[in-house]
Amino acid sequence: MTDDLAYAGVAGQAAAVRSGEVSARELAELLLARIERYDVTLNAFTAVMAEEALAEAGRRDATAADERGPLHGVPVAIKEENDVEGRVTTFGTAANTRPAPADSEVVRRLRAAGAVVLGKTNMPEFGLFPFTESSAHGSTRNPWSGERSPGGSSGGSAAAVAAGLVPAAIGGDGGGSIRIPAACCGLFGLKPTRGRVSTAPQPHLWWGLGVLGPLTRSVEDSALVHDAIRGSLPGDLFRAREPAGSFAAAAAAEPPRLRIGWSTRPAARGVRPAPEVVEAVTGTAGLLAELGHHVEEIDPHYPDPTASFVPQFFAGLRTEASAVDDYARLERRTRQTVRLGTWVRPGVTRWAMSQGERTAVKANRVFDGVDVLLTPTIAGLPPVEGRLTGTGTVRAALRSMPMIAYCALWNVTGNPAASVPAGFTAGGLPLAVQLVGRRDDETTLLSLAAELEKARPWADRRPLPA
Repeated sequence: MTDDLAYAGVAGQAAAVRSGEVSARELAELLLARIERYDVTLNAFTAVMAEEALAEAGRRDATAADERGPLHGVPVAIKEENDVEGRVTTFGTAANTRPAPADSEVVRRLRAAGAVVLGKTNMPEFGLFPFTESSAHGSTRNPWSGERSPGGSSGGSAAAVAAGLVPAAIGGDGGGSIRIPAACCGLFGLKPTRGRVSTAPQPHLWWGLGVLGPLTRSVEDSALVHDAIRGSLPGDLFRAREPAGSFAAAAAAEPPRLRIGWSTRPAARGVRPAPEVVEAVTGTAGLLAELGHHVEEIDPHYPDPTASFVPQFFAGLRTEASAVDDYARLERRTRQTVRLGTWVRPGVTRWAMSQGERTAVKANRVFDGVDVLLTPTIAGLPPVEGRLTGTGTVRAALRSMPMIAYCALWNVTGNPAASVPAGFTAGGLPLAVQLVGRRDDETTLLSLAAELEKARPWADRRPLPA
């Protein structure tokens, strides 16, 4: 076995186990060895479950062939905001100490599909800001450059996948937290439609701003994992309308000729995209036109999402912070943020959610004229690590604006949106673009992103030496 297998992705590793080229235990051993070798520097994992993972992999090897799931033997990692039985759900903080009594629904579905959980991944405290830095677990480094951040809040998950430590890792996206680290780490990251993936045992994440989904190397890998985890439960506050077919089928299908509108104008004021970012968007627009789509520059006429996003942000934080085991152990900045949000009472939260629906109606008018919107994912390049050092709430929020300026609106509206790799800078840093679709229309985004991947492959690029 070589490190080629470590970078083979979900589909490749599943095929290797299915064919007998490698056992589930051998695959887990390979990736656990890579974690031991590389994560000392990357700090992608907060907990490595080596003993449990090897035992789980052994059980997978003993499973009869006709009882094996689509992710049989595939190792995965889980972001710290999701329950894994027997492990503390830290939310990136030192304030929680009690192990979870059971798996969250997304973890349960991964295991039911045959996946093997290797560990839990780093995030900033409660995912408040798009940089994976915390006093509890330190900073995660970007595999493409140790001086750079992998973004956040799912930065540990992104770094682990980019470095070939796991083929897929679960993230969460409340303002770009799947798409931002995907952009920073050269990965594909789809924020699904609100309600597509159950958040149980929690009825919601940040009152609907947050959704769950994987970070992966390829579009096909993302589709395979989404098919395994999607679906709602009776206790979920939000539900999405089911598409006609599987996500894997959509990723394998050639898209119809689409109307694609592109814009580099951010939804947030005061943000200017870097020249490399603009070139990534215009270059992708040109490629899409060459592929036969109707492509034109447009003005999306973005509505201002502030009246919805800010109260839901504060309400989501208060919901999670109020449930910790030792509030005094929260970071100073987090306690400050909680205090700043005390005005967000339940009535304000309900009003903000209703405003969000009005914002969604306005934002979705762009799809009267186009099928897909193409924008930057983030306004700049992957930032230098240490963006949260010494900051309070206001400064941290200001430093976050270039990261969320193109992403956060679509958390308010609930639309699916994907970060798609778009090459590298001259210095070797990843570039990305964002594709946004109509509500419940992940399938169009997957087929279009897969077409881009075929025309401009990215999954074979590796940041670490063998």
